[in-house]
Amino acid sequence: MFNNIYHGKRILVTGHTGFKGGWLSLWLQSLGADVTGYSLAPTTIPNLFTVAGVQDKVTSIIADIRDKEALFKAFNQHKPEIVFHLAAQALVRPSYSDPVETYETNVMGTVNVLEACRLNPSVRAVVNVTSDKCYENTGKVGGYVENDKMGGFDPYSASKGCSELVTQSYLQSFFNPDDYTKHGVAIASARAGNVIGGGDWGVDRLIPDCIKAFTEKKEIMIRYPNATRPWQHVLEPLYGYLLLAQHLYEGKGRYMGGWNFGSDDENSKPVHWIVDKIVELWGEDLSWTTHDGPHLKEANILTLNCSKAKEQLHWESKYDLETALKNTIDWYKAFRDKKDMAEYTLGQINAYKFNHSS
Repeated sequence: MFNNIYHGKRILVTGHTGFKGGWLSLWLQSLGADVTGYSLAPTTIPNLFTVAGVQDKVTSIIADIRDKEALFKAFNQHKPEIVFHLAAQALVRPSYSDPVETYETNVMGTVNVLEACRLNPSVRAVVNVTSDKCYENTGKVGGYVENDKMGGFDPYSASKGCSELVTQSYLQSFFNPDDYTKHGVAIASARAGNVIGGGDWGVDRLIPDCIKAFTEKKEIMIRYPNATRPWQHVLEPLYGYLLLAQHLYEGKGRYMGGWNFGSDDENSKPVHWIVDKIVELWGEDLSWTTHDGPHLKEANILTLNCSKAKEQLHWESKYDLETALKNTIDWYKAFRDKKDMAEYTLGQINAYKFNHSS
């Protein structure tokens, strides 16, 4: 898998203490990579970083992406060859309460990472992970493509659009594909939508809210039951990020730019459908109700056109939505039953890898 490109490579993952960053760090470690993580401490208890043993499998640096001096020190000490930038303020609702922190983290954090990459000669490939919300949401039918306009109504979405513009600026100014033989660095951005999977305990996220309600035997409170989202298991976009970084590393200047890694159309379901399915999978007599509000503005539907990734990277989704939900709930049940979650999480990664190789 991935032409064995990650074995023995020095990889830096920002945001390794988070949900997606934790899964990515474990996957890279399972591929034989030498992984260094740079991130703030986990924000929830419990958290995937501790529960799944990420802290035991990577070199972990607990620091702020906004701290340029600490970040540059990490780059200089560990000399990464491939960089995955996932550290971010990743939620819409907190971006309303503290927009300054959101912009500082998501915009200047990206600037700091790309500047560290520019100044460190070891770096050969960079993937900046943003969001499907980076696009100006005009209600486009058929999904957004990579050259659609950046935008964002709320501070979080706008900050992700800004992060994309920063990446494009660095690409053109310092890592231009036409000058690859001079600088030898390939950079790209990756955009994915709503991801689900075990180990997410984030605030104001649907499945963590459901798991908390299950644990406390309370009614599930839903803000937007009719909002339709394109759901996908966390391993689907991560597979895309890893494929993209492989192609960047091997492609000698090709594959730079933006890439979508979204779910298939049939995986777009309203929130109430997801909750009903989760309750069924959990297997207890639980119910949900609508939260009366007030609610902040969020996009009702936003989908990605992933033809570019499918055609050029040969990326494709392997899990339908029911499989993604089952794997997610199975993970939380294993945690409830006090299983070895490091082993269990790696087992789900290996099962996904086998699915792709078969």
